[in-house]
Amino acid sequence: MPNTSPFPAEGGCDCRAVRYRIQSAPLVVHCCHCRWCQRESGASFALNAMIEADRVTSIGIEPEVVDTPSASGAGQRIARCPQCKVAVWSNYAGSGPVVRFVRVGTLDNPDQLPPDVHIFTSSKQPWVPLPAATPAFPEYYDREEVWAASSLERRKALLPAIEAYQASRRGDA
Repeated sequence: MPNTSPFPAEGGCDCRAVRYRIQSAPLVVHCCHCRWCQRESGASFALNAMIEADRVTSIGIEPEVVDTPSASGAGQRIARCPQCKVAVWSNYAGSGPVVRFVRVGTLDNPDQLPPDVHIFTSSKQPWVPLPAATPAFPEYYDREEVWAASSLERRKALLPAIEAYQASRRGDA
C-alpha cells in the first residue's frame, strides 16, 4: 500500500541552498497575527509549524542564525539562508533549540499545513477574514484546550530538555 502521508516533507529557501526535511506532522501550526510577526514577515501574519528540532533534518547548507528582538524581550533566533536571506525557522526563548517554528511558506507544499489556530487576533489586520472552523484567540491560548492529545504527549516528552535549556539561561546549570 503506498504511503499517502505528506510526511516527511521538504522545504527550503528561495535559492535552494538551505534545504530541510520535517520527519512528521508538527505539534501545532500557529497563524500569528501579532504586530511583531507582521513586521518580521512583512505580511499580515506569520504561519509557523511548531516541531521538535530533532525532527527537522538539514539536507542542504546550514542556515545562519540571527538573534533578533521579540515582544517578550527574550528575543528569538531566526535561521536564514546565508545567501538569499530567507528565514526558514525560528527558535524562541521559551523552548530554545528544542523546538523549531518552521515557516510554513518555505515548505515545497505549504498547502499541506493550514493553521490549527489563529493567535493574537486582537492585532490582526481588519481586512483578513478568519475561517469560522479554525479556533481563534485575541492573544494566546491554553494548549490543553487546542492541541491534539498526541501533540500534548510529544510536548510532555520534550519538557525535560526544555526545562534544562531554561535552567541554563537562568544560570542554574
